Amino acid sequence: MPELPEVETIARGLHKLVKGRGIREANLLTPSVLRAGHPDSLPGRTITHVSRRAKLLLVHLDRDECLAFHLKMTGRVWIASPGQGLPKHTHLVLGLEGGDRLVFEDSRRFGFFGIYGPADLAQWNFYKSLGPEPLKTSPEELAERLGARRAKVKALLLNQTILAGIGNIYADESLFAARIHPASVAANIPHAKLVQLCSELQRILLEAIAAGGSTISDYRNAYGKSGIFQDSFKVYGKKGEPCPACGRALKAEQVAGRTSTHCPRCQRLY
Repeated sequence: MPELPEVETIARGLHKLVKGRGIREANLLTPSVLRAGHPDSLPGRTITHVSRRAKLLLVHLDRDECLAFHLKMTGRVWIASPGQGLPKHTHLVLGLEGGDRLVFEDSRRFGFFGIYGPADLAQWNFYKSLGPEPLKTSPEELAERLGARRAKVKALLLNQTILAGIGNIYADESLFAARIHPASVAANIPHAKLVQLCSELQRILLEAIAAGGSTISDYRNAYGKSGIFQDSFKVYGKKGEPCPACGRALKAEQVAGRTSTHCPRCQRLY
């Protein structure tokens, strides 16, 4: 599933391509992916900017409305040029001024979108439950949120109500950078160590955004290009390979229902 850096990369790319452009037509090919609003309201509207909240891609329109896309595992939002063929699993096509099209596709149909006014977005249960943005909150504040709970730290990092936008990749990478075992109970971890974890998380997120995100299988940015941060992974997906710090074989185990790769020597269990 695209995480914060991937969705941020898509948002930044789309913003450059669609800011200020009007929507000429809207074609909803798969009605089941629409969770709120109606596509008939879109023609004649203007895209003002594109942003991200957690793992949501937000395409903002005039009159303070927006399209909110949740890409789930295989969803993509990108720009198709005039005459360019569209993939089989295309669910929404917005014709833009100038002839380009904004395309939402998803081969597995787990992704969805909605058209929201400002009040509707604020009242959407999923949206209003989201925790703080890790790149807009100090490491000290994030550490306090984690340290107040007796759950496993990996579970907390993945909990979108605790911290928004983090998934398996960046949880594993940041825990390794801070030398914390993913099954550690957050309340048992020294506060200074939690601050280090949150600082490493911010560093890794920024590096991933600079690299265009991580492409494991389906992820592409707004230009259809892959990210390259996967080339910088230290532990994620590397079970059995030597730890880059000590050389011991990396281990994978289930934590919070997710495969968690870590070094049993370098990462302390609290």
